Amino acid sequence: MKESDEMESQPTPRCGWLCLGPLTFHDQIKGDKIHLSHGGLLAQKKVGSFRNGLLFSSRPIRLQERVRLRVVRRTSKWSGALRVGFTNVPPGGRHLPLPSLAIPDLTSTPGHWVAPVCESLCWPGSELEFWVSRGGNLYVSVRKHEHMLLSGLDLSRPLWALVDLYGQTQAVHLLGSRKRCLLFTRRSCPVPERIILPAVEDSNNLNYSLCSESIVGSKDSQGDESEQDCVVCMVEPSRVTLPCGHHCLCSQCLTKVWLLFGRCPLCQRDFKLLPSRANR
Repeated sequence: MKESDEMESQPTPRCGWLCLGPLTFHDQIKGDKIHLSHGGLLAQKKVGSFRNGLLFSSRPIRLQERVRLRVVRRTSKWSGALRVGFTNVPPGGRHLPLPSLAIPDLTSTPGHWVAPVCESLCWPGSELEFWVSRGGNLYVSVRKHEHMLLSGLDLSRPLWALVDLYGQTQAVHLLGSRKRCLLFTRRSCPVPERIILPAVEDSNNLNYSLCSESIVGSKDSQGDESEQDCVVCMVEPSRVTLPCGHHCLCSQCLTKVWLLFGRCPLCQRDFKLLPSRANR
């Protein structure tokens, strides 16, 4: 085993016996278009690109340890969406610049298992988790619905989580990880707070909320909320005010968001539609 393999395979310091250890995105080995912030938990892809969005976990992931993500921002400019998987090639053993795509650039080489997540599951505010089973299968779960994406992962060597901000997916928030045991659940640290954090400014001077793709300030914005685009499609103007007070959806996306998630894409507060409205 190479020295870099040995170093990155060492046990991760824990803050308690239930802690899985700190987990962030790797701060050095990442795609050319990726910007990390909030302690390596928020990953944003620069505007105007559908590729060069590769990310790796900062440490190896255990079997049955579920890596949790929230989609923060998307664009309708491209097709395809988030891709997730695992690799037993340590991030520290890679050369920069990284390949531009997980599929097929990485999957065509040994030690990489990556699968696309359906676009319909990657709307802003949606949360998913993915993991490797003891049988060597790659699973993803969205809203408690589990799907097996791949089989045949090599369990003889440590596995790092691999995320590709591909296509429409522009930003994700790493919510840590968890591993269910018989009588308790172990979690990574630090425990993410479910609050709206301060806006993050990208290189194009567009400020995006951490928990949505809503533009809260831009070069052309005059601060008029009624002129904001829908945070889902980013095409139609937002014309719907939810019970929580957020004016963030167009009428076309309202039903879609309610059926898929049932909550505000900004603050995650649940809302319901009357049957007549939901069937339009």
